[in-house]
Amino acid sequence: MDKKKKNRRAFIKSAGHALAGLLMVVAIPKPGWAQRIHDIEVGEEIPDWLDHYWVYLIDTTKCIGCGACVRADKRENGVPPMFFRTWVERYQITEDNHVHVDSPDGGYGGFLPEDLAQLLTSAEKDPAGPGRGGGKGKNKVTKGFFVPKMCNHCRNTPCTQVCPVNASYQSPDGVVLVDKTRCIGCSYCVQACPYGSRYIHPEKHTADKCTWCYHRITKGLMPACVTVCPTGARKFGDLKDESSEIKKLLATQRLNVLKPELNTEPFCFYIGLDQSVR
Repeated sequence: MDKKKKNRRAFIKSAGHALAGLLMVVAIPKPGWAQRIHDIEVGEEIPDWLDHYWVYLIDTTKCIGCGACVRADKRENGVPPMFFRTWVERYQITEDNHVHVDSPDGGYGGFLPEDLAQLLTSAEKDPAGPGRGGGKGKNKVTKGFFVPKMCNHCRNTPCTQVCPVNASYQSPDGVVLVDKTRCIGCSYCVQACPYGSRYIHPEKHTADKCTWCYHRITKGLMPACVTVCPTGARKFGDLKDESSEIKKLLATQRLNVLKPELNTEPFCFYIGLDQSVR
């Protein structure tokens, strides 16, 4: 073999090694599930995910807009000011079918009584405006209700599909989580979520969202928002537990999901969801 061919072969071989090394650096392998559960303390037994499949249920006919769930979530998960993992929206529908939606401070402090809220807004704004209860009795609110919202923990979730570093993922027991050691804060998932449930943490600079209090449910506890709800409007449970209350409710109640046309297959279900809710 002449010297020229030898040099060419040596170059190709060294280039191949260099390319392989580069791919090893650039490639982002998906770590095992146990490595991703950062809320479980070192030394604790890793839960058997295949024994559970979690689901959330909200009964809008029972929600009174007290905001206890929002406050509990803030305390439990250290949610920064002006950001929310769960929030409550108030819907007011007027005689002319105008839908007015508001959520002051995410419902953290609850809501004013409907009649007082109408009186205040009609005095401060255009008294004849739609949904404000003014104008000689015109456009009076004929229906009002509250709708809690959160991450829907979809089976066909857009947020995990757009993440360029596999930081957003779904656990085997059905919870959509964020690996904050991998997240680069690009906000692709924030933009992809059709429910507006994600945000970039202002201090950690990583994506954050509702986790159904994963650090609690893996220890046999309920999510913080469920434990404080005074009317039982929020329910959480295991689809694999045939004797659970939520399993019975899912089997006997008429259920709805938010934005069904998107086919994201949410696992946050609603009872009594009005058709005006989006």
